[in-house]
Amino acid sequence: MSTSSTGSRNGTERTRLPLPALLALATAVFVTSLTETLPAGVLPVMGADLGVTESAAGQAVTVYAVGTALTVIPLAAATAGWRRRRLLLAAVAVFAVANTVTALSDDYPLTMAARFTAGVAAGLCWAMLAGYARRMVPNHLKGRAVAVVMAGIPVALSLGVPAGTFVGGALGWRTAFVLMSALTLVLLVWILLAVPDQPGAERRARVPVARVVALPGVAAVLFTTLVFVLAHTALYVYVAAFLERVGMGGSADLVLLVFGTASLAGVWIVGARIDRLLRELTVAGALLVAAAVTLLGLLSGYPAAVLVAAALWGLGWGGVPTLLQTAVADAGGDTADTAQSVLVTLWNAAMAGGGLLGGALVALLGTASLPWAVLALLTPVLAVVLAARRHGFPSRRTVTAPGSPGPGAGPAATSRGTAGSSPRES
Repeated sequence: MSTSSTGSRNGTERTRLPLPALLALATAVFVTSLTETLPAGVLPVMGADLGVTESAAGQAVTVYAVGTALTVIPLAAATAGWRRRRLLLAAVAVFAVANTVTALSDDYPLTMAARFTAGVAAGLCWAMLAGYARRMVPNHLKGRAVAVVMAGIPVALSLGVPAGTFVGGALGWRTAFVLMSALTLVLLVWILLAVPDQPGAERRARVPVARVVALPGVAAVLFTTLVFVLAHTALYVYVAAFLERVGMGGSADLVLLVFGTASLAGVWIVGARIDRLLRELTVAGALLVAAAVTLLGLLSGYPAAVLVAAALWGLGWGGVPTLLQTAVADAGGDTADTAQSVLVTLWNAAMAGGGLLGGALVALLGTASLPWAVLALLTPVLAVVLAARRHGFPSRRTVTAPGSPGPGAGPAATSRGTAGSSPRES
């Protein structure tokens, strides 16, 4: 082969995303997201079958998030040296087992134990997937690669949850979990065939979490994650109750479909622009969600306004996971994996806290208070993002050549290359 043809091929490879591998990782994100939220769509029949109340059955969602939040940091540290594909396969296999146990169990404590175990596996996946995607591509495609992987979240919410609810109603909630196990087995084969292996972290002294959080920009991204997810979840969990109050209870599926479709559009927009406009896209996302909840607060009596609000909400929220994962990886530099573990912990804590906050607001002030509470929480989010213009959400996110330190990288990155780079890039 001539030198010119080799150079042409390498140039083409460097401008293309490895879609089969990235879509396998996106499916892993889909599986983790759908496994977490699936019980919400089948609570009545699940609770009746297990002999518990709907409230007790709802703890299947809570215990999953708790499993992730409690274990992701220590497990990510303990498995840092593992080969990445082996660790991913192990985590996905645990999902298959946990969902199978959930489908077959007639015992409530055993079901909760399976859900907790699934949450532990989810934490391992979430802690590595963004970094895994970033290592597959050159620097100028890192943000776009993460966007492809994170698309699994809105797909799970917009298509997976309604489909799981339909299957649960038509064939039984256990069948829905059996189908999840079957999908997970397919995913295991897909990973083996399409996802390249990567080495784990080099053996080195463990960097304390406090030192990672103290890196410039990391705390700003983590605060934004905690409060933004808290605000979103407080409304999302109780959106059906909110729609019921405004006379649109029968349109909840339509509203969520609009939200999910707009979320996919948000992922696409972020994926196309994140490597140049991370700061601007984060600000735009927060402003779009703020506009949506303001519209819900002022014009919830008009169905058309509610649908427009759902579209704005989804458009603003859809790319947020990608933006925050990319921002914390940039700010974390050589300690990006630890920074992402902390982000996953805070994300799940915020999801659990959002459910509690939303429930308290509904009980004390009614569902009408939810949009205004979200708007109040978004105010400090916007303030922090705007203030973190040098680190965290920099105004100029420079795309560097392979082997040079990424934006926001810690001192160690100066000699080791951009966070998330593979050995061939360093």
